[in-house]
Amino acid sequence: MRTMHHFKPVLALAAALALGACGTPNSPAYSSSSGGYAQPAGSGYASQSYGVVQSIDLVRQERSGIGGGAVAGALIGGIVGNQVGSGDGKTAATVLGAVGGAYAGNQIQKRNEQQSDGYKFTIRMRDGSYETVMQASNNDIRVGDRVQIDNGVVRRY
Repeated sequence: MRTMHHFKPVLALAAALALGACGTPNSPAYSSSSGGYAQPAGSGYASQSYGVVQSIDLVRQERSGIGGGAVAGALIGGIVGNQVGSGDGKTAATVLGAVGGAYAGNQIQKRNEQQSDGYKFTIRMRDGSYETVMQASNNDIRVGDRVQIDNGVVRRY
């Protein structure tokens, strides 16, 4: 029964990290023309607009939330920390091991993940307004090109 008392901080931390991992990453499909995010084809968003590309910016997409690396690191660190010391020292070592393991696991996961870059197109529309569209690929589009925005995707025409 005494051993279960020492695992409570580890279990609480693991549960908190697991819930934190439920966050969603940023979506690269942002479009100001649709009031937020570009709608997928077949969702009733059937708009075509024409304009000229004013600027193209490379945008690094940062992933948010805590991933599986942090959760696994916290569990391993907590288990290893629980093997050290006794009494209050054991509890402190367990918590420190879990926190350190979570940090280390998160850093390892970040290093191993591929960064997803996107392109932000600023387009001057035929009516003089400006639209901003984010998409994953450039499709060899350059500043000054005439483009069509079809269902949230920029294409030359």
